[in-house]
Amino acid sequence: MALIQWYPGHIAKAERELKEQLKRVDVVLEVLDARIPLASHHPQVPQWIGSKPRLLILNRMDMIPEETCQAWLAWFRGQGVEVFSANAKLGTGIKAISKAAQKAGQSVNERRQQRGMQPRAVRAVVMGFPNVGKSALINRLLGRKVVESARRAGVTRQLRWIRISDTIELLDSPGVIPLKLDNQADAVKLAICEDIGEAAYDNQRTAIALIHLLGQLGLDAILAQRYQWELAGQSAEDYLASLAEQRYQQDQERAARQLLNDFRKGLMGPLPLELPPANGEG
Repeated sequence: MALIQWYPGHIAKAERELKEQLKRVDVVLEVLDARIPLASHHPQVPQWIGSKPRLLILNRMDMIPEETCQAWLAWFRGQGVEVFSANAKLGTGIKAISKAAQKAGQSVNERRQQRGMQPRAVRAVVMGFPNVGKSALINRLLGRKVVESARRAGVTRQLRWIRISDTIELLDSPGVIPLKLDNQADAVKLAICEDIGEAAYDNQRTAIALIHLLGQLGLDAILAQRYQWELAGQSAEDYLASLAEQRYQQDQERAARQLLNDFRKGLMGPLPLELPPANGEG
């Protein structure tokens, strides 16, 4: 499979501006895609934020089974991370995140008070890969739609501060992505979940990777249920070809697009593409 690399021009600028604004931030909300929490974590975030408090948010919790979501929460907590699950689209889990963000930033005002200064609103930044649901989360935290949100990568193009209340201000940032996607297994998962721009990948190779992953995770029965066509020992390549032959007039591109779209819209049911590592390994 050709290397997946995607680094649009606006992202380099956004990353520079974000690093600059991070100096003013009290607490970081890092949004992950619950289907791929490890692949959708930006490896440089811990380095950028230093000792600032960080809340991890597993967004799209509705797109994985409840027991998988709980297992991920337990795994992250076992790593000493403060983590929450949310469905920003529906507003599930938002109150707890808002409370935690304010609590994490309280120490700033305690220090200000000690110096005889007036308290100010806690400054939080929402960051993460493109299309993981940052804008939807901000709209929910605000209780109204102020930022554009869509199911595609690269909608937010610039940084801006948004005042939620007297107690909290949010910095909305465009999706940031590493300059080089060294881990191609993770890059493929990002492509499957549409967390990078579609110019970066080939639909057929990505659909084949999805079929292969479902087989690896023992979830191939989903394919039989959805398409009445079993994987049954075929390679992922052969499955896509035979599915195209059976249902899409031998059009493999159409079959690939259908598979990816069905997965992305949740039409295959709640499906994780990653499970928590065994024995607490990172």
